[in-house]
Order: sequence, then structure tokens, then C-alpha cells
Amino acid sequence: MQENKMGVMPIGKLIISMSLPIMISMLVQALYNIVDSIFVARISENALTAVSMAFPIQNLMIAVGVGTAVGVNALLARFLGERDFDKVNKVATNAVFLVVLSYLLFLMIGLFFVEPFFRSQTDIEEIIQYGKQYLTVCSCVSVGIFAQMMFERMLQATGKTIYSMYTQLIGAITNLILDPILIFGLFGMPALGITGAAVATVIGQLAAGVAAIWFNYAKNPEVQIHLKGFRPDKDIIKQIYKIAVPSIIMQSIGSIMNYGMNRILLSFTSTATAVFGVYFKLQSFIFMPVFGLNNGIIPIIAYNYGAGHRERVIKTMKLAALYAVAILTFGMLLFQIFPITFLELFEASETMISIGVPALRIISISFPVAGACIAMGSAFQAMGRATYSMITSIARQLVVLLPMAFVLAQLGNVDLVWWSYPIAEIMSAVMTIIFLMKLNREVISKIVHKE
Repeated sequence: MQENKMGVMPIGKLIISMSLPIMISMLVQALYNIVDSIFVARISENALTAVSMAFPIQNLMIAVGVGTAVGVNALLARFLGERDFDKVNKVATNAVFLVVLSYLLFLMIGLFFVEPFFRSQTDIEEIIQYGKQYLTVCSCVSVGIFAQMMFERMLQATGKTIYSMYTQLIGAITNLILDPILIFGLFGMPALGITGAAVATVIGQLAAGVAAIWFNYAKNPEVQIHLKGFRPDKDIIKQIYKIAVPSIIMQSIGSIMNYGMNRILLSFTSTATAVFGVYFKLQSFIFMPVFGLNNGIIPIIAYNYGAGHRERVIKTMKLAALYAVAILTFGMLLFQIFPITFLELFEASETMISIGVPALRIISISFPVAGACIAMGSAFQAMGRATYSMITSIARQLVVLLPMAFVLAQLGNVDLVWWSYPIAEIMSAVMTIIFLMKLNREVISKIVHKE
């Protein structure tokens, strides 16, 4: 069989061809998340606050889905590089089983834990009821997002990232069309309010999930899924989660951090929490291209690591870091120059603007450093050292950011809380450099070409 393009195409061109479709699709994904919140903000500020407070559970959902898919992606790419096609198919088949397990977990959360989750953060009844309506739907009908994430990563593992872009576009366009119709009751539909936003979201995810499944069966012959007589393979699942668990933990930390920050900011005003939610929506739009780059280079590094192409691994890492820093430097400039414009998209009050402008400007100072750290984190994952990223993420968000935010909040000025982000990012950069030196010494320098 002819070698996959990840082993022969020039690295610069390969990164662009692999990452650009994912970057575009993730930008679209971030855009419809922003539009979702823009429509919700027209209901009321409390509705926007409720969606902001729902983010830790939604982030946990993404952490489980993306983390598991990253494990599958890296393992598929590695076995493809080693030309072990029997293991490729076993990984893909077991991945379907893991999609089902992930969905069942969040179905239980949606049925039994949503209301206690909101009551642990606030006693404002309107926010609790808005949040319950929104998050129950998103959790109980989450099967679409898990299918979408998993089958998109299977396409990415074989270099067919263009089809993952198509699935994202299908989901995003579906959501964008349905959002105003279901929220405000257009074209004879009932006005569902914040529930309509959730319904539009899950329908978009289901549409994207179905599309991703179809593209795999129709356009991805390198990966074959055989469900007849299927039995879970403990060894394959163990290998998947060896890579996936650190990634899941790393992203789940964001849920803990977000929950803690909501509690800290609510001690000032619920408007500060709404600002924090708006920041995350805007930040996702800035960071999504870097995460798309991250998803594109993981299979490149994993494939060339498996094939023994050390020079290609090193060049991919260098270019990825350069591209990530450039993207987030541009994002920082946008936040510095246009903070009021961004906030006004969400029907921001004068109070919200007064809190939000310094928040966006202070936090965005850390963006370029974060870009380099994210790029190197993808290399850790691709070469089986995902624990490095996990340790760095835990230290950044739980050891530095959250405690620092709590300490700064005691000074009584909400503007000071935002400085916890640049402080935490400096620490993250130091740890990333240390782990990168360790990775080079123990892994990269010992890569041997395989005939």
C-alpha cells in the first residue's frame, strides 16, 4: 500500500492541508456558540448568566468526547504509520462502543444532577430555572456531539480533514437556522425561549454526527468498523485511555476552574459572571483555530513518530508553535482594540461594559504564550506523553489560576481577579519548556527510521 501523505508531503503544506479544514470548521463551531449566546442575551441578562453557569458541565461533556477521540485519533494514526491495519480496525470498532458509554454517562447527569448543580452556585431562582431548562436538554440529548467528535477524529487520523469540516458546517448551519426560529417562535413555531436554544444546539449536533458517520463509511476506506459479533477489547480500550485519560482530565480541569471562577465572581455581582461567560464565548472564537491546528498536527506527529521520521516530527513541532503564536497574537490585538464592540454584541449594559473591558484586555495579554503551550501539548499527546500536558494544565488552573483569583478577589476589586490568567500562563510556559526538554531527551532524540 502507498504511504499515507502524512509520511511524504512537505511539512508546511501538510500542516495547512490537515489543519485548515479543521480550523475553519472549529471557527464555524465557535461562531454558532457565540450566536447562540447573542440570541439568549436578548431574552435577559439572567438567561445569559444561566448559560454561562452551565458551561462547566458542557465543558466536561466536551472533555470526555474530545479526550476519548484524541486517544482514538493518536492510536489510529500510529497504527497506520506502522501499517498494522488489523489494529486500526479494532481501535475504530471499540471507539463506537466508547461513544455509547460516554452518552449514557451524561444522560444520567441530565436526569439527576442539573438542578443541584445550579443551586450550588446561586440562589437566584430565575437563573436556576433558565439553567435547568437549557442544560437538561443539552445533556440528555448529547449522543450527537459524542458521535460527531469521534467520527470526525477518525477522518482526521487518515488525513481526510476536509470531511470533518463538512460535518461541522452541517451542524453549525442547522443550529444557526434553528436558533431564532425556536427561541423566538418564528414561522409559526412556538417560542421556546432558552429551551429553544438548547434544542437547536442538539439538533445541530445530531445532524453533524450523522454526517460524520456517513463520511466515514463512504469516504474512509483505511478504517473499517465491524460491529457484528463485537466484544469490547480490553487491551485496545486500555491503550486508547492511556492517551485519552490525561486529555480528559486536562480538559475537565477547565470545568472545575470555571465553576470556581463563577463562585468567586458571583461574590461581586451576577453581571461579572455573565462577563466571564461572554469572555469564554469570545475566547473560543480566538482559540479555535489553534485547537484546529492542534487536532491537525497530532496525527502528523503520531504517524511520523510511528514511522520513525524524526526530522518531520521536529519540523512539525516548530512550525506548529510558530503558527499558534501568530494566531493568538492577532487575537490579543483584537481584544485590546475592540473590547466594547465585542461586548455590545451581547446586549451589554453599562455595568457589564465597565467590568468586561478590563477583563478582556487583561486576560488577552496571556494569549501568545498560551499558543506556544498548546502547540507543544499536542506533541506530548501524539508521542504518548499526554501526562505532561495533564500535569501542566492541573498546575495552571488549579494550583495557580484559581487560588490566585481567590486571593485577588479578597482585595475587593473585580478587575484584579482577571490578572490571575497572565500569572498562570507564565507558570504554564515554564513547565512546558521543562517537559519539552525531557521529551526531547527521552523520546525525540531516540526515534529511529523504520524501513
